[in-house]
Amino acid sequence: MTTPLSNSLHHADISTTLHPYTDARKHEAQGPLVIDRGEGIYVYDSNGKQYIEGLAGLWSVAVGFSQPRLREAAARQMDKLPYYHTFAHKAHEPSIKLAEKLVEMTPENLTRVFYTSSGSEANDTVVKMVWYMNNALGRPEKKKFLARIKGYHGITVASGSLTGLPYNHMSFDLPAIPVTHVTCPHFYRFGAEGETEAQFTARLLAEIEETILREGPDTIAAFIGEPLMAAGGVMPPPEGYWPGVEKICRKYDILMVADEVINGFGRLGSSFGAVHYGFSPDIMVTSKQLTSSYMPLAAIMFSEEVYNAIADHTHSIGTFGHGFTASGHPVATAVALENLKIIEEQDLIGNAARVGVGFQAALRAYADHPLVGEVRGAGLIAGLELVADKATKRPFDKIGQVGGAAFGIGHEEGLICRNVGDTLALCPPLIVTEAQTAEIVSRMGRILDRTYDWAKGEGLV
Repeated sequence: MTTPLSNSLHHADISTTLHPYTDARKHEAQGPLVIDRGEGIYVYDSNGKQYIEGLAGLWSVAVGFSQPRLREAAARQMDKLPYYHTFAHKAHEPSIKLAEKLVEMTPENLTRVFYTSSGSEANDTVVKMVWYMNNALGRPEKKKFLARIKGYHGITVASGSLTGLPYNHMSFDLPAIPVTHVTCPHFYRFGAEGETEAQFTARLLAEIEETILREGPDTIAAFIGEPLMAAGGVMPPPEGYWPGVEKICRKYDILMVADEVINGFGRLGSSFGAVHYGFSPDIMVTSKQLTSSYMPLAAIMFSEEVYNAIADHTHSIGTFGHGFTASGHPVATAVALENLKIIEEQDLIGNAARVGVGFQAALRAYADHPLVGEVRGAGLIAGLELVADKATKRPFDKIGQVGGAAFGIGHEEGLICRNVGDTLALCPPLIVTEAQTAEIVSRMGRILDRTYDWAKGEGLV
């Protein structure tokens, strides 16, 4: 039953709001699911129904919902200094302490920090930083980026250009910056017939080097990638991929940018995805789990070499002409500090590693399900790819139709996941317990069975 309040909110939203990643006309017809409150790994809609938030909001709520310590940290800072900027030699305690903490936590070559309010803004800033750096070094032609098909790096003009997903380009006139997208490193979907995983890795590395030589090494500024590709469908890289990419980048003096917006702060059961897969980026981008998304904040960490080139140029021309009103916002950085304390004190990175073992193993049992082509992931992030034919890996003719049906059935079963096309993505909060992951897996089983019955009824399988 719809309550008067939820009914009012439902209709108000339809009449006033354009939603991201949403078919606006479809939304007018069906309206929103109004989420009213959250607690731990659960959220509740405006009618009181409970859901396991199996995607941690948007891959991001590490410490769970309604964590009182984060609320209190925000309130303390609001009382003391609710806002100040970091322009023109100004600073405040939370942003200084957070920068020190980030330098302590990240790989040792990353010694400098720049703040934005989102991962998209951060990757947009990375593009400008790299261009600024190469202009400073007298390399005005070294401006192109290499990214990957199905990679996700945000939605601004620059970061959306780096993203390798069609819907982020369609009707937006993107890409709008010089970027080349190379093959997605997903062996199940992009491996050639009869090719081993090692051969697949070698082919992709050869493609990257050939692309660099074709474009000209003196024109390629940086290679950007998520260590484990998340929003494109939860795709871990094949073995040896990242060390191979790093070797090529060092050979041709190309910066490595690790987009850790989803991977960072424990999601894979390691501190960062770069650590998990064994490479050392020159620039690292973080957000989401940095504050558990309680406050909008992102942080770019970068090496002393990158910093010095930029810093020298700011001295030559008089400024670094870039920044945001909320760069290093005192409340956001105070919340981030407390959030990182909780992650450390509760050993949530270790929890992701320990609980993730059973979580991944239990989900992989669904590889035998007639609807499932592949189960993949690491730590507390996983994807189940639904296919029309298991033997041939044939996808459904209308990508997203079956995944969308499963997404809706998930809500009925009390599990919020995300369908990336026909891949069902899971990414629960890092506080999740073994018993709770067992319940997630159980509900996913019911979703798969019900979706399969629906697909048979529709003649799709």
